[in-house]
Amino acid sequence: MYKIAITTGDIKGIGPEITKKALDFLNLPKSDVVIIGQKISDIYDTIVVDDSINGEFCYNTLKIASELALDNKIGAIVTAPVSKLALLEAGHNFSGQTEVLSNLLNNDAEMLFMADDFRVMLLTRHLALKDVKITKEMMTDKISRLNDFLLNQCNIKNPKIALCALNPHAGEGGMLGREEIDIMLPAINILREKGINILNPMSADALFAGVGKKYLKGEKQDYDAVVACYHDQGLCPVKALCFDKTVNTTIGLKVIRTSPSCGTAYDIAGKNIADPTSMIEAIKLAYKLNKS
Repeated sequence: MYKIAITTGDIKGIGPEITKKALDFLNLPKSDVVIIGQKISDIYDTIVVDDSINGEFCYNTLKIASELALDNKIGAIVTAPVSKLALLEAGHNFSGQTEVLSNLLNNDAEMLFMADDFRVMLLTRHLALKDVKITKEMMTDKISRLNDFLLNQCNIKNPKIALCALNPHAGEGGMLGREEIDIMLPAINILREKGINILNPMSADALFAGVGKKYLKGEKQDYDAVVACYHDQGLCPVKALCFDKTVNTTIGLKVIRTSPSCGTAYDIAGKNIADPTSMIEAIKLAYKLNKS
């Protein structure tokens, strides 16, 4: 098994705190972990990044992790939260860490949020709602990538994938929008021809209502993954149902990448009250996928 690299995240945020708490809780073998960023532990090897500019510090931790991945020295990256604004102010015009890693590793990447068998992938990520556009090519490419991950990393045979409609009530037969008819159904037909088990677009509210009932009762989900069209369509139900257990998993990279669902939480940084649960789950998932 390759080492797991853990970046400590935003200098001003809770990243260093939740990383230390998570590692103390998990007590992983010293040989399995390298920390990149701030020195937070005397147990694990650390690559210290010496830069007082917050956004530059954050970017450099990701750059070092990517270089280690390209050199096949690590098998997974776990990223503590950073501020997108801090990255931008330092001259790095990316809408998040996923986009930074995708650029550094030269791979297309997708965001898949996982909490046990509740999995939600986003077709589009950090965009203004007015800029969300779904295309047939986008759907076939991204959903194929999701299917490969479910098959190869999650060891699920013939994954069953549900798809959120873009419009309310799945467009009501075209009355509320034609994207489901003109874009989604043709893409679904292509995916089915490739052997991918994907359902017709469903009204997102009804779809997540059913998923939520299963999750709250601890029952097995009917679907191996749900595909959401845009950020809040997927993340509002995920974070409402299982915020602490949710792990942001980047798929499509040459290396496993996970991240906690929390943000930088500047308001509580330095008070030693941050909950490390999501960071613990992110490290556990990276560790599990790295061994598979």
